[in-house]
Amino acid sequence: MAARGHEVTVYARKHHISYDKPTYRGMKLVKLPTIPNKYLDTIVHTTLSSIHGLFQGYDVVLYFIAGNSLAAWIPRLAGQKSIINVDGLDWKREKWPEFAKKYIRFAEKLSGVTTNAVISDSRVVQRYYQDVYHIPTTYIAYGAELPKRPPGETLQRLGLKPREYVLYVGRLVPENCAHHLVEAWQGLDTDMKCVIVGDAPYAEDYKAKLRAYQDERVLMPGYVFGEGYWELASNAYAFALTSGVGGTHPALVESMAFGNCVIVHDTPENRETIGHAGLFYDGKLGGESLRSVLQRLLDSPALVEDYRIRAAARAARIFSWEAVTDAYESLFYDVLEGKRVASFETAVSTGNSD
Repeated sequence: MAARGHEVTVYARKHHISYDKPTYRGMKLVKLPTIPNKYLDTIVHTTLSSIHGLFQGYDVVLYFIAGNSLAAWIPRLAGQKSIINVDGLDWKREKWPEFAKKYIRFAEKLSGVTTNAVISDSRVVQRYYQDVYHIPTTYIAYGAELPKRPPGETLQRLGLKPREYVLYVGRLVPENCAHHLVEAWQGLDTDMKCVIVGDAPYAEDYKAKLRAYQDERVLMPGYVFGEGYWELASNAYAFALTSGVGGTHPALVESMAFGNCVIVHDTPENRETIGHAGLFYDGKLGGESLRSVLQRLLDSPALVEDYRIRAAARAARIFSWEAVTDAYESLFYDVLEGKRVASFETAVSTGNSD
């Protein structure tokens, strides 16, 4: 959006960002405080950001995750348009107690009231909002076009060789099921490494459970960003997405764009993302089912290569950032013209495009 000449401002939480410059790749950064608490961190920061934005003359304010719909009405006080990308069905996450799950479901319903338009990045989520709340959403896929990197400092630091490790990238929380991968590895007769990249606040017990396996073939380097992440994703033998909740996972789409063979937890959202360009395992059976898929791939490099080609082709066809930006730009203009862009079917029947 910034490269196309739009003025873009991104709000960041002070305690989550170490980048000290006021702009990044043409975007203005505004860093505001919040309450670093599991339940208040996001909504407090979102509310403060919304109030700050009232005085900035924005045309459109874009929110992410349904839980933020409670604050999404604030920009409309200044005549600004408000749009929310609801992401996945966050109330399914085990980390939330019952009261939080009820709040998130209330926020889902509220998203159709407090905003001018609702976005979903998954057809499964789009159908859910239509069927449960009768809220029409605009489907816009997630994008992934990242630079491939040759083996370098990151692989050397972690003692890895290209194409001799399986990669996981994600938050280390129970519903993302990284334990499926660790459990699967215990029964594999291989010298190949399992690299689990990620971390999470407020999840110390779960992280301790993962580390308790004490398998020297399993590496947990914590967060790895930027060049290091690109290097790891560019040189993996395969990528495993074990998450059992959520919509379209960025790390999955990005791994497909890198040309990785991908294996996913068998959820409707994950299967929608990979189509016929990846493999899946039965999440109910966990590590046992994942182990058999991994063994099949370890035994057949030719099969892995076939799925690499499929994944890269699907990512280029569906998850191009140019196509995603076209869709967002079109939606923004439609909303500014007073149109509430609905689902694909409604958009087609009225001559609009989502």
